[in-house]
Amino acid sequence: MLILFAGIMGYAKILGAPPLAVPQSTLFFADDGALIGESNSGQKRYWVGIKDISPDLVNATVSIEDKNFYEHHGFDYKRIAGAVLADIQAFAKVQGASTITQQYARNLFLEHDKTWKRKLMEAFYTIRLEMNYSKQDILEGYLNTIYYGNGAYGVEAASQYYYGKKASELTLAEASMLAGIPKGPSLYSPLTSMEKAKKRQAIILQSMVKNGYINEKSAQSAAVQTLTLVGEHTTQRVKVAPYFQDAVKNALKNQLHLDDRTIALGGLKVFTTLNVKQQEAAEQQVSNNVASSSEIQIGLVAMDPKTGAVKAMVGGRDYDKSPFNRAVQAIRQPGSTIKPLLYYAALEQGFTPSSTMRSEFTTFHFDDGGADYTPHNFNNKYADDEITLAQALAVSDNIFAVKTHLFLGEEALIETAKKFGISTKMAEVPSLALGTSGVRVIEMANAYSLLANGGNRVDPTLITRVEDYNGHVIYEKEDVTKKVLDPAKAYVMTQMMTGVFDPKLNGYSKVTGSTIINDLTRPYAGKSGSTETDSWMIGYSPQLVTAVWAGYDMGKPIELVAEKTYAKNIWANFMEEALDGKPVKAFKQPKEGVVGVYVNPENGKLATKDCPVKRLTYFVAGTEPTEYCTEHLKHTESHAAKKKAPKKVPWYKKITPWSH
Repeated sequence: MLILFAGIMGYAKILGAPPLAVPQSTLFFADDGALIGESNSGQKRYWVGIKDISPDLVNATVSIEDKNFYEHHGFDYKRIAGAVLADIQAFAKVQGASTITQQYARNLFLEHDKTWKRKLMEAFYTIRLEMNYSKQDILEGYLNTIYYGNGAYGVEAASQYYYGKKASELTLAEASMLAGIPKGPSLYSPLTSMEKAKKRQAIILQSMVKNGYINEKSAQSAAVQTLTLVGEHTTQRVKVAPYFQDAVKNALKNQLHLDDRTIALGGLKVFTTLNVKQQEAAEQQVSNNVASSSEIQIGLVAMDPKTGAVKAMVGGRDYDKSPFNRAVQAIRQPGSTIKPLLYYAALEQGFTPSSTMRSEFTTFHFDDGGADYTPHNFNNKYADDEITLAQALAVSDNIFAVKTHLFLGEEALIETAKKFGISTKMAEVPSLALGTSGVRVIEMANAYSLLANGGNRVDPTLITRVEDYNGHVIYEKEDVTKKVLDPAKAYVMTQMMTGVFDPKLNGYSKVTGSTIINDLTRPYAGKSGSTETDSWMIGYSPQLVTAVWAGYDMGKPIELVAEKTYAKNIWANFMEEALDGKPVKAFKQPKEGVVGVYVNPENGKLATKDCPVKRLTYFVAGTEPTEYCTEHLKHTESHAAKKKAPKKVPWYKKITPWSH
């Protein structure tokens, strides 16, 4: 027997500490620490440290389950002998003798069948636990794994279910009743039978008195205390941002390389970037602005442009009907929202907000034998005159965009899009300037973030930190700043995009943001876009960038006038609500490299006091106009006119002209 005992102990020592991990709910938290959801298999399990469990619950459990827990080494031989004697006298099994360590071993590693093999394995695991873990570790593990009924495993899940509070907040009365449930969850649950629960509670309170944990007065007070019961898992009420949570799980798998089981049952604590207030605002605006009878879908992503943190996400109008996430999965034509990227590339090649080209019906012919291309402006309206780049962007002139695209070379926009973080493949065609190659909503939100933050590369971020069930940090986002755009050009581009909301840039057509100008109360930069099947609005303040897409899943044309306004209205109302209470900020001008001058919006020349409209326009230093506008001078031979700079030949007249 001595040799056998020594062999068992030696073998247990060689095997070392058994793992204590059990299936636990993975919890997801918002940016303020609020719980927004969980992943589980129907079992509610939340691991908490022994220090985060009410001492009354710890003492009540030890007192009723294993009063000699701190003295024995896994087996209570006196208790075993007493149980055997009681069973013999009753000719039946009437008394248990399992210690807390034995019960923990059974919960961790074994099935609950009543066989000799299971009993022997239970004893072996008990030895291994006692040899390798402290009493506090064992007690913590036991309290986090025992079953309290109604799908609640462990004290935290049970405390939340029965009382709606944390295990650390339990009173003596609540703790003593909770400690009685594991003996028979279907019998001693206060939700099943308060009478039986109270009788069990009284037994536990007296055992605590007997074992010196409390005095008689405390026991009597706890016994008569009226308890408020909840009877509901709090996380069942939590259904915040389901599309966002799916995206987080996808990031855990594909970016952090965690397997599905770890994500679902690893007891992780995932701290996300979601802002609950802004998420609620996004969902509410979708509901408010889209007719319930419409089948059109919405994709929305709101980001902090400085960090890339995704603050709100809507992947569709009803997650239960369609979990397909249109904010991150759908690839749709961006339309004119691609133009800010095109015009940033143009700024790099010497264009300025005052660069002019002719807006008129145009057919492009190509020397390489390619098919003729005839783009059209909205409603086939054209200036039939020269317009500036700033105005072309504000009214979304397509002829200006295609001319710019072909002048730069079709590959220029593709390379610029990559610089802006767009990874979807783009076709090298003339129509690319009008957004005919598909992109994702989240990519466009990210691309505009680079303009909003002054040219720093950011990536869409959903997760800031991940902890395992023991609280060890297994991932934490690092803030890395990399400048990919020229700050001066990014600022000039942002200021041009404010023109979408500025009536001073009205020309042959109104600026494209004119329908929502009255809804806006702070500076914004943005761009709308539309194709036959897609409607977009993307824009930003210094604090927040938001991209909104509207369309039909199957690519059905958007024909109703109201449906064409959904993206703009959702964007405007969301931005205002999301930023409500935050300071109104102007876009920050770089310390150097930018010059602001007043120009006549019609021709881009320096404005004089006689110009009826003048607009403060920003240029990369050294590219600002030097020629004054003479169209509105009262005396054409004025001093200003005499001193005007020599007239320059527009760059596009120096190259081979297109056929019109």
